[in-house]
Order: sequence, then C-alpha cells, then structure tokens
Amino acid sequence: MKACFIQEFGDISVLQVGYLDDPQPKPDEVVIELKAAALNHLDIWVRLGRPGKNLPMPHILGSDGSGIVRSVGSACAGINVGDEVVINPSLPCEKCRACRSGQQSECDSFGILGLTKHGTFAGLVSVAASRVYPKPAHMTFTEAAAFPLTFLTAWRMLMTKGKVTAGQKILIHGIGGGVAQAALQLSILAGAETIVTSSCGEKLAKARLLGAHHVISYTEQNVVEQVLRISGKNGVDVIIDAVGAKTMLSNPDMVRKGGRIVLCGVTTGATAEINLQAIYWKQIQVLGSTMGSDNEFRQMLDAITVNKLKPVIDSVYPLDEIQVATGRMEAGDQFGKLALTIG
Repeated sequence: MKACFIQEFGDISVLQVGYLDDPQPKPDEVVIELKAAALNHLDIWVRLGRPGKNLPMPHILGSDGSGIVRSVGSACAGINVGDEVVINPSLPCEKCRACRSGQQSECDSFGILGLTKHGTFAGLVSVAASRVYPKPAHMTFTEAAAFPLTFLTAWRMLMTKGKVTAGQKILIHGIGGGVAQAALQLSILAGAETIVTSSCGEKLAKARLLGAHHVISYTEQNVVEQVLRISGKNGVDVIIDAVGAKTMLSNPDMVRKGGRIVLCGVTTGATAEINLQAIYWKQIQVLGSTMGSDNEFRQMLDAITVNKLKPVIDSVYPLDEIQVATGRMEAGDQFGKLALTIG
C-alpha cells in the first residue's frame, strides 16, 4: 500500500511517501481503505521524536481518517464490509482501572493512532472495531477525516472539564487551530458568548463568520484589557488554551473567581510561569485535558450529526504533497484543518 512514513526522526525532509506492506489485522480489528486523512500538530511531535520514546521504523503518521471497511476480523461484530466509517484515534487498553470506569483517555497505557500505532496516512489501516463509527451522512470523506481528534478534544475541554453552559463567557486562544475552531463551534452550540484571539486579521474575520461574538488581535490590542472590558471586569467563565507558554501567565488575570482554565496543548512551549496567588485567591481551577472517553466521543458525534456541524477545512492536498501540507501547518498559516486525499 502507498503510505507516508518516517524512517528516522527529524525535520520535514524525513517525511517519505512510498510503498509498505498491507496491515495484518488481529481478530478484533477491521481494515479500512482510507479515502481521506487530516493533519494534526501531533504529527509534528511524532516526527521530531520524543526523548525516551522509540518507535519501530518505518512508522506511518496520521491520527485522523475516514474510509470504507474492506475486511472484518473474526471477533468483530456490528461492522460490515462496505460500511463508510470514521475512526476514533484514541487507543486505550480497555482493561485498566480507568478504562473499566469509562475514562479511556486516562488509561494507564493510553495511545493515539499515528503515535503508538501505524496511522492514517496510508491506503489501508487496521484498527480495533471499538474505534470505528459510522461516518456522518452530512459530511464528505474529507470532512469526516478532519473532525475526530479536534472535536473530541474540544468536547471534553468544554463540556466535561469546563462545564460550559448557556450564557457563560468563553475565551479561546489562537483561533487558527483545529481545536480552537471546534471549541468555537461547540461553545456557540452550547449558547455561550465567545471571545477569540489571533494575530491575523483575516483569521479573526473568518472567526466572525463562524459566529464568534468578540475578536481580539493580540498583536494590536492588550488581550487582558479587552477581555476584562468585554466581561465587565469580572473575567470569563472558561479559558480554552492549546497555546501553552505564551498565554498561561496572563490567563489568571482574565478568568473570573471560581472560573476554569483548560489546557490541551503547548504549541508555544511546555514551561510557563503562573501567578499562584491568583490561583488560590480567585479559586481558579487549572485543568489538563487530553482527547476524551468513548462516551464523550459518542456524545460529540451525536451533537455534530444532529446539528450538522462540519469542521473548517483550510486546504486539501494529495498524499504525495505531505511535505507542503506539513510546512503550511508548521508555519501556522492555516485557518482550519489541512486534509489529505488518499487512494
């Protein structure tokens, strides 16, 4: 099968497109012929390598994908050859304490497709039947490939960790990214008042079209001052942060007493200062969040299907142009998801 893979860690130049053996599924797995896949920042971290983490090489990247079931293992039920499906990229062990209690993303050996197992940048992928769901009928294969990781992450951040309800004020940092845009759409769906930030006026204008109530250019405006003005000096109820180091220092100044800061990523760095006095005096909750549980995936899938939500697609590339697509993501030029056509 044709695939994008790495044989060593490094910069964009280590991304290769070639042919590898077809997957050999286990009895509880299905083989999916992929029609589309989508890029995530996780692909960058995997490609660069993580200290102390070794991967068998060659390794196929990619967490998100959609396609058609081509074979079904003997221990699988409820899935048929020919089904149009989307993949939940979470890979829990399904045996540990967390998994047994329904908190799969807190699994002791939690993995993600494309990180701990061959991913979706390929003609075929084998995944456990428990990871496969029907493709939303209102989406194309490209759209269906672009929502699972980001919308699942945003759903847990907002609904489970952030406990967002109608009328609350939500601050979302860095609206160009996929998780931020998913959070914007889901916040609006929940009836919240949304504030988004970016350095790019074009991205802020597009966020307005998506329904953002307030936009802030962090290169031209003081974000703290603007958030306090919008919130009547009280601060917002919830901050959604995938940025990390550059935003964490000012987050306590912008959240209300008893509010919540929910963090899912560190695209600007993993080490940051934070005002501890503000944390205890304002009784702020700082919450980490990674992906989501199986139940949260089903809830999210139901919500976007009923309300016919779609991920924002920035651009689509053939698999052969993976280096071009990755370069656009690393430059931060995109507004929405970068997708790949496969097959």
